[in-house]
Amino acid sequence: MSRSRALQAYVLTRLLLAPLMLWTIATGVFLLMRATPGDPVDAILGPRAPEAFKEELRSQLGLSGSLLDQYLTYLGSLLRLDLGESAARRGLSVWEIIRDFFPATAELAIASMLIAVVIGFAVGMLAASRPNTPWDAGGRLFGILTYSVPVFWMGMVLQLIFSVQLGWFPLGTRFPLGVPTPNPITGLYLLDSLLALNPQQFFAALYHLALPSLTLGILLSGIFERVVRVNLKQTLKSDYVEAARARGIPERRILLAHALKNALIPTISVLGLTFAALLSGAILTEVTFSWPGLASRLYEAISARDYPAVQGLVVFFGAIVVGISIMIDILNAWIDPRVRY
Repeated sequence: MSRSRALQAYVLTRLLLAPLMLWTIATGVFLLMRATPGDPVDAILGPRAPEAFKEELRSQLGLSGSLLDQYLTYLGSLLRLDLGESAARRGLSVWEIIRDFFPATAELAIASMLIAVVIGFAVGMLAASRPNTPWDAGGRLFGILTYSVPVFWMGMVLQLIFSVQLGWFPLGTRFPLGVPTPNPITGLYLLDSLLALNPQQFFAALYHLALPSLTLGILLSGIFERVVRVNLKQTLKSDYVEAARARGIPERRILLAHALKNALIPTISVLGLTFAALLSGAILTEVTFSWPGLASRLYEAISARDYPAVQGLVVFFGAIVVGISIMIDILNAWIDPRVRY
């Protein structure tokens, strides 16, 4: 079988597996929500509410009938792309929650990922190009510390230093209170302010985004540092690199044009899955910085036992992770001929 046909078969297989993965996620969250103790109707209406009101709410939430009936109703709604309506915020659908709050999560994820990639790649390349030196040891220590420090602890420390003590950054929120937000074209404040040619709004949004994105980006950079350092070290020991050195090619050119290119192949998977994880919920960062994103809404829905919101948001996040993982697998298979189909 030619490589093009093998690649097409691989892509088709991954696409056919996507519904199975989404069904597993949807079934898992459905069962977990019903396995947790407590009655969501009592959590919303209170235990002393009239029984008629409770039954009506159970019917609206899809909690009436047997577990099988609830499950079939739930799957039928998902097939119609109906994620339901929030029980805690009556009259507000899950799709409306996603529309209102997902852009904030996406903006935080994109900014954090850019910071993580720049710092992680720079430290990883510096450590790998100077093996068995203090630079190498420092890179290892950087990767260990950033990987192990809890994000909420790091966030609170940075808030204490840069917000409380120095007053350089705000404690939280996404935009100054009482100031009109950018016209919602994309929902990304930085991009919307640029499209509106409003530098004042751009710098205000950047000012509030800086500290949470730096916190998350620095901690994530350790992942990329470790992957880049390990793979680049192995690549620099390969035969073709030694041959390039023997021909007198400068070390910097060898590092950037030859070794780094091949070392980046396994990094693509880490990059894509890390970004998917960011989009699917930097909950601790959003809660720590009072960031009005979708992950913090998921945390609120779990606290309020809002079954429809939790189920819908988890399925939405799961679809993002599945979609990005499929794209990463396809990209790896396309650029790396060693991938077996």
